[in-house]
Amino acid sequence: MGLFKTALAAAALAGTVSLAGCSTTATSSATRADLSTDSSQALNKLTRENPAAASISSQARAVLIFPSIVKAGLGVGGAYGEGVLRRGGATTGYYNSFTGSWGLQAGAQSYGYVVFLMNDNAIEFLDRSDGWEIGVGPTVVVVNKGVAENLSSSTLQDDAYAFIFDQKGLMAGVSIEGTKVTRIQTR
Repeated sequence: MGLFKTALAAAALAGTVSLAGCSTTATSSATRADLSTDSSQALNKLTRENPAAASISSQARAVLIFPSIVKAGLGVGGAYGEGVLRRGGATTGYYNSFTGSWGLQAGAQSYGYVVFLMNDNAIEFLDRSDGWEIGVGPTVVVVNKGVAENLSSSTLQDDAYAFIFDQKGLMAGVSIEGTKVTRIQTR
């Protein structure tokens, strides 16, 4: 019963979050220090445990890190989290990630994701757009186990590579397609 109530509350919150997620000046619920610390830990864990992520990380021009995304739904759902953009090891911006969905769904889960931006075009698109909808603009490849086995420094031809990690909860499937990433102001 607790998970049902959580999913219901999150689905109701998804409508509220969708309005806040569209604003570039939304106030972050996390502090800069919290986001930086959580993002560093998430990226370090991902590159330590995933050789493909470690290899891509060393060649990326910038990295978007979302250490914790919460997804919930009951008919209508949403996913929301906050993270950082890093260039040259330094944090250069703070972002939120929002996905809205509807359909046959019930449950709640959490996960994180990292997007390695491989070229200046991908970084410029993120900088100049009023939020980046993943799936529109630069090509983003979601790296799963099968894709990771075929990646090498000579096959990295796409604009960005995304890794989803630390999935927990009771909801089928995670996709970042259709996710909007928007710059935010933090405390």
